[in-house]
Amino acid sequence: MSTVLTARIPGSKSITNRALQLAAAADGVSLLRAPLVSEDTVAFREALAGLGVHVDTGAGSGSGAGAGADEVWKVTGAGRAPVGPGTVWCEDAGTAARFLPPFAAAGRGEFTFDGTDQLRARPLRPLAEALGRLGARARVTEPVGGLPLTVAAEGLAGGELTVDASLSSQYLTGLLMAGPLMRRPLTVRGEGLVSRPYITMTQELMRHFGAYVDEFDGAVQVLPGGYAAAELDIEPDASTASYFFAAAAVTGTTVTVPGLGRSSVQGDLGFVEVLRRAGAHVEVGDRQTTVTGRTTADGPLRGGFTVDMGDISDTFMTLAAIAPLADAPITVHGIGHARLKESDRIAAVEENLRALGIRTESGPDRITVHPGRPTAARIACRRDHRIAMAFSVLGLRVPGITLDDPSCVGKTFPGFHAELGRLFPAHSSSNSH
Repeated sequence: MSTVLTARIPGSKSITNRALQLAAAADGVSLLRAPLVSEDTVAFREALAGLGVHVDTGAGSGSGAGAGADEVWKVTGAGRAPVGPGTVWCEDAGTAARFLPPFAAAGRGEFTFDGTDQLRARPLRPLAEALGRLGARARVTEPVGGLPLTVAAEGLAGGELTVDASLSSQYLTGLLMAGPLMRRPLTVRGEGLVSRPYITMTQELMRHFGAYVDEFDGAVQVLPGGYAAAELDIEPDASTASYFFAAAAVTGTTVTVPGLGRSSVQGDLGFVEVLRRAGAHVEVGDRQTTVTGRTTADGPLRGGFTVDMGDISDTFMTLAAIAPLADAPITVHGIGHARLKESDRIAAVEENLRALGIRTESGPDRITVHPGRPTAARIACRRDHRIAMAFSVLGLRVPGITLDDPSCVGKTFPGFHAELGRLFPAHSSSNSH
């Protein structure tokens, strides 16, 4: 049996930022153990400070796996929504720009949200329109219909509404998390909903902090009543784990991630089932997940399939980057919303694969990657952490792959290159400038 490599994966960004906001709205002091410490979560934490929320950081007895496992954040919640005026800088964090405006609008006063040019390029109009229907005054900036965003309100009424969730599930998440702070029950339908597992995650975390939330007939209902302080151990990030599971698949090794098992609230753990279709051996246990790559002469990956990755779109780049190593084409579809992330991710993947000499075909919501022999090239990361990490995995098999912006991984995993190098020291590194 091959040596089992244990990957040290930091806490989930999605859980960390949701828990930060829920704790901020709760009555009392909440403890978040093993939160992700990265550019995005620090940006979210500091954005909360712009709303008057205090977070103490430091080491403790956190039980989570991975880097930062001993970190504990103490969040002192006011038991209510913010009171303005307030100015909130979201940096590059899309979650801050989508989650915090409804939280602020559930309070009183005027708030202005802004961020980097990269974040300003991401649309917010569906969220602003939904806030308007709930009784707030929300104004986006043209031509994108995004940041800067100004919100003015004297609380939110609640009621029933339908939200365009075809661009991002985060609009719906932001509204749901503000629901318990509204005057009346909130019933929301997400039209064209993408990334459905993130809504399930949101509901489970809301319940953990004492809210009533239920789903029926395609709608989610939230009752008023606020949140209660809670303690939470944050599990490792499943999206980040995808790179290390993929690395196992293409190197014929065995990688396990402790703390990430079948009870995970993260839909992106479903990426291992895609690797199973590509020929890897996968074991999902109660408290850990293990992937073993093929070592046959046929090659590391089995292709010749089409997969809908709409619910786990943050991992489609991981598959697409290693797909040239498969024995037949692989097509990913259902990922049109990935064009509106930190970069146009379909275009970014296609550009870089072609630079490596790989044939691709794409459409509005799909990409097909053909088998080939990738050659050395410099990867254009487009300031997108997931592009950098995905092609770093291919770099374990293709000498000469470098990144034009290796530090962009700091958005979600500052120690990514060091951890990949620790687990796979014999393989060429792709984190050079």
